[in-house]
Amino acid sequence: MTSSSETHRSGFACFVGRPNAGKSTLTNSLVGTKVAITSSKPQTTRHTIRGIVHRPDAQLIIVDTPGLHRPRTLLGERLNDLVHTTWSEVDVIGFCVPADQKIGPGDRHIAQELAKVARRTPVIGIVTKTDLVARKHVAEQLVAMQELMDFTEIVPVSAVDHFQVDLLSDLLVRQVPEGPQLYPEGEITDQPEESLVAELVREAALEGVRDELPHSLAVTIDEMAPREGYDNLVDIYVSLHVERSSQKAIVIGRNGERLKEVGERSRRQIQALLGSKIYLDLQVKIAKEWQRDPKQLRKLGF
Repeated sequence: MTSSSETHRSGFACFVGRPNAGKSTLTNSLVGTKVAITSSKPQTTRHTIRGIVHRPDAQLIIVDTPGLHRPRTLLGERLNDLVHTTWSEVDVIGFCVPADQKIGPGDRHIAQELAKVARRTPVIGIVTKTDLVARKHVAEQLVAMQELMDFTEIVPVSAVDHFQVDLLSDLLVRQVPEGPQLYPEGEITDQPEESLVAELVREAALEGVRDELPHSLAVTIDEMAPREGYDNLVDIYVSLHVERSSQKAIVIGRNGERLKEVGERSRRQIQALLGSKIYLDLQVKIAKEWQRDPKQLRKLGF
């Protein structure tokens, strides 16, 4: 045994990047299971979700933040505040830029913000989604990343085919301090089950809908409890909140077909998460202008 293998490290990392840069997929890949919802729609991550990576030599807690963006609503401002607070609390930051998109103003804005914290917190540049482009394009993106800011390390990865995900794990661990485990073996997230269930329903509801909906959809769990007299059945009552009646129609679909699909898609994932059968009741409700209303934002958990 070398001395390095006897040293245990533990600490916090977070991924930043503009919306839809692959941060949640990367979190899930590192943790080895699904703890953050993924969607082709930007702005799907709303809360900081901690995924816990257990290694023999380290425990890495990954904080998956919402994408940093120019806010247009009170919700947007609160999500950005959440990002900046997280940056000040972690040991290492991973800046994600997808390989299949040119570096743009959004990336440069984030790089400028990160440069302010890079003096005290190491920043690793991560080129994500390398499976989507030719090797030549990955090389070009790596060069472009070097021009963005002064990174501690730069690494190309693909969460989909697990290309260099283990290397990224090593690079992140190298930056966290020595210390004991912070979470028990086997725990993969500190999110309560109810929060994960709500996120799974929201992910299912976002599949294949118009661009406007991700910003306007919130999900709350009204009730979640084992059914009396049954060993392996959990009753879950869920509300999906939208801002307008037109959005309600989108979520429900013609003759309720879309809502039925949402129920079927999320039921499979929730049953796998809880390890039991579930009864899932979905109700769609209108909460007018909730993204701009402080009272409603509090009610919906923001």
